[in-house]
Amino acid sequence: MKRKTDLRRVGVARALSKLGFCSRAAAFELARAGRVRVNGVVRRDPESPVHLEKDRIDVDGKLVQENQRVYLVLNKPRGVVTTASDEKGRETVYAYLEADLSWVAPVGRLDKASEGLLLLTNDSEWAGKITAPEIHLDKTYHIQIAKVADENLLKSMASGVKTSKGILRVKRAGLLRCGEKNSWIEVVLDEGKNRQIRRILEILGVGVLRLVRVQIGRLALGDLKKGEVRHLTADEKHAIDQAIGRDDPG
Repeated sequence: MKRKTDLRRVGVARALSKLGFCSRAAAFELARAGRVRVNGVVRRDPESPVHLEKDRIDVDGKLVQENQRVYLVLNKPRGVVTTASDEKGRETVYAYLEADLSWVAPVGRLDKASEGLLLLTNDSEWAGKITAPEIHLDKTYHIQIAKVADENLLKSMASGVKTSKGILRVKRAGLLRCGEKNSWIEVVLDEGKNRQIRRILEILGVGVLRLVRVQIGRLALGDLKKGEVRHLTADEKHAIDQAIGRDDPG
C-alpha cells in the first residue's frame, strides 16, 4: 500500500530525498546546477512541484527510482563527526559504511566528542518522525562526569537550568556508579536540543569526561562494538515505528 504522503505533489528536492537518492540539501544543489530534469525538462527551482507517482525524474540523464529502504545502527566512536564531509578533514561516520551502500543520512546528531548509538537511513520521513520534538521519543545516555554525583545534582538536571533561550532540563537522571573523584550517571531525554546534556552540566559546573548514547526508544546499543554498523532487525524497526506512531512502516 502506498503511503498517503506519496500521493501528493512535493518539491523536486524533497522528492529526491523521499526517494532515497540523496539528502534534501544535496538535492537543492543538484537542481540549482541544472542536473535535474522532470519529464525531460530541466528544473532549477528545488521547490518546483513534482508528482512522485506520475512524473519521471532524472539526474544527470539517469532515471531516479525509489531505493530500497535502509535502516542502520552504528556505534559511533568518539572523535568522529556526524556529517557527510568535513571542511577540516576530520573522519566522518561515513568512513564506517560499506562503499556500495545506497545514500543514507544520520538520524539526528552526536557531536564529535560524544559516542554510541547512531541511526542512519535513506527514509527521510522516518528520520523526521524520530527527531520531531512532538514525538518525545526517549533517548538514553550514560555520562561519566568529573564529580561524585549526589541527589542535588540529579534533581537540578531534572528540574532544569536557566539559559538565555529558556529552561534546559532532562526527563530523568539517575546514578549508575561512583568512583573517588568521578561517577557515571544515566540521563534520559525526550527532546533533542543542541548539546543539551553538556550545556546543562556546564551551567551546573560539572565537567563531562565521556558521553555515550546507549538507547533510542527500546532500541539498545547492546554489544555492538565501536565503529561497527548493522541493519536493524524487523522487530527493532517495528518497535520504533510503534513508538513514533508510524502506521504504515516502509
